[in-house]
Amino acid sequence: MRRPCIFFLFNYICLVYNRRMRVFWRKEYEGKIFGVGVGPGDPELMTYKAVRIIKECQVLAVPARGRKHAVSYRIAAEMIENMEEKEFLDLDTPMTKDRQILDRNYENAAGRIIEELEKGKDVAYLTLGDPTIYSTYMYIHRIVKAKGYETTIISGIPSFCAAAARMDDSLVDRAEELHVIPSSYGIEAALNYSGTKILMKSASGISEVKRTLEEKDGNVNVKMIENCGMPEERIYERIEDVPEQAGYYSLLIVKESEKER
Repeated sequence: MRRPCIFFLFNYICLVYNRRMRVFWRKEYEGKIFGVGVGPGDPELMTYKAVRIIKECQVLAVPARGRKHAVSYRIAAEMIENMEEKEFLDLDTPMTKDRQILDRNYENAAGRIIEELEKGKDVAYLTLGDPTIYSTYMYIHRIVKAKGYETTIISGIPSFCAAAARMDDSLVDRAEELHVIPSSYGIEAALNYSGTKILMKSASGISEVKRTLEEKDGNVNVKMIENCGMPEERIYERIEDVPEQAGYYSLLIVKESEKER
């Protein structure tokens, strides 16, 4: 009577062991994905850690169609030799606010990355600035992580910090507040916040943003920078100097005028 019990117990132990070994084997030999912030544009502002991780990863991924169109890739290539020898994933993202289209794109991108992870290859996804600030990478990161794969974020210098440094000024002092605002979704309500406002994603609607700021009638000080740290960098010291068309990598720093503080 005892033999069947021992037999079933032995089979159960083997089953549990095999399952755990499969999990161990998968975790031990599958690749990892790194979301790597390469900074705002100046290659010398890349961190040592970002450079090391990119060198160590076998596969590079960017949200663009081809290496030559990937600004993050070109920045990293200034600091890292022989990047063209690495495997490459171009994960182009459509310029749309349609959530269904974007979600499908993120799922497809995550699937392509997971294919590489399953081969035991580490993937570095290169993104401008810091991956945690309005980055396409984070949507893909969440999908890959939810499927059980190891994910790591490598911080980079945010564009607005580099912009303040280029303008030789602080962003906030003492008890002032700092607000980071995606201006492509409207800025009227956000301009009522106290403190400094960083207007990101301004390029597509720069004319409307400019008119809204001009209506503040001297109650704010506005500066804009395009392509911070890049050869094409331009700085505009006054709202009236801001052009009606701006490059994709543009942001505005809006401070309260001295009389409003």
